[in-house]
Amino acid sequence: MEDEVLKMHSSKGPGVLDVKAKYDVKTKEQLGKVYTPGVAEIAKLIAKDLKNKDKYTMSGKLIAVVTDGTAVLGLGDIGQAGGLPIVEGKALLYKNFADVDAIPLALNQVSVDEMVETLKNISTSFAGFHLEDIKAPRCFELEEKLTNVVDVPVYHDDQEGTAIVVLAALLNASKLVNKDIKNLSVLVNGVGASGYATAKLLMEAGIDKITLIDKEGQITSNNSKYNKYQCDLACKSSIKTNYGTLDQAIENQDVFIGLSVGDVLTSNQVKKMADNPIIFALANPKPEIDPKIAAQAGVKIIATGSSNYPNQVNNVLVFPGLYKGLLKSKIKKVTPALSISIAKSLSSMVSNPTIEKFIPDVFDEGVVDKIVETIMKFKK
Repeated sequence: MEDEVLKMHSSKGPGVLDVKAKYDVKTKEQLGKVYTPGVAEIAKLIAKDLKNKDKYTMSGKLIAVVTDGTAVLGLGDIGQAGGLPIVEGKALLYKNFADVDAIPLALNQVSVDEMVETLKNISTSFAGFHLEDIKAPRCFELEEKLTNVVDVPVYHDDQEGTAIVVLAALLNASKLVNKDIKNLSVLVNGVGASGYATAKLLMEAGIDKITLIDKEGQITSNNSKYNKYQCDLACKSSIKTNYGTLDQAIENQDVFIGLSVGDVLTSNQVKKMADNPIIFALANPKPEIDPKIAAQAGVKIIATGSSNYPNQVNNVLVFPGLYKGLLKSKIKKVTPALSISIAKSLSSMVSNPTIEKFIPDVFDEGVVDKIVETIMKFKK
């Protein structure tokens, strides 16, 4: 497998992306139109009215997929260069699934304000920013500050994308166990960018019994070991216990949502959960518990973040269609209300959920179109 991956990323030249020209330039007449002197006319139009920039240059459709490599799910801080294969892969998926043009950008691990200033200074070239694999809490601050200084959408895939697909899967999984989604007791293990945003969106959707567990134990409103975003979120949960460990907190939980690291959930812990538990073990490349071990412990409803198993809960299901919809609708912000609408639309694509399939597959026909349609209706 490793040899095949290395070959795919190198055999046709470095990486998995190329820049393709729309026109072949074979005559002086063509050269004059696509380059000088023809482009002078375009330049003058843009100088008169900046709206012409998006009409006559690719800046009107080009997304920057930006990382500093500080928080790659399952791998941690691997540096900005280490993050490049991930954002390059995302750019490829944008093109393959939604025909959205995107380029990967890796920034040095500098201060949030420096990152904001850098992205602001190059924003003229782009129709939107997709933030990726940036650690918490800097990712929260970066998204907030950047949104305030650029006039294009700013979307953090680890937050909004993950939260949407988790909610979509949970809507159908709860049906399979005959439990009202709003009455579920949910444990979120790993409250970085993905875990934080997922818990926050589940609360927006009406689930208030959420226990937040991270490396130092349960997150509470007054725990100095955690950042203000995590503590503020804990305030909004109706769960006011203070568990020291995952082993204590897992008891009688209906749902385990793992956005942490591999192999942290044991068979014995699963057996402590409520009847008909739901397990979303979403760490990559290794899930929090092997699906086979979970099944042996009696779990029937299980999802992972990997394409190696059924029910892949991964933001690849969301981001291609979401940004295509943002570009088409001119909507500048992914709000909780929009996120919930997209999640409901995705879950509705599986009309008869089963243990083997309760979330659409990324290769199912119509996924991107469904998301775009939802965004356009939401705009109205």
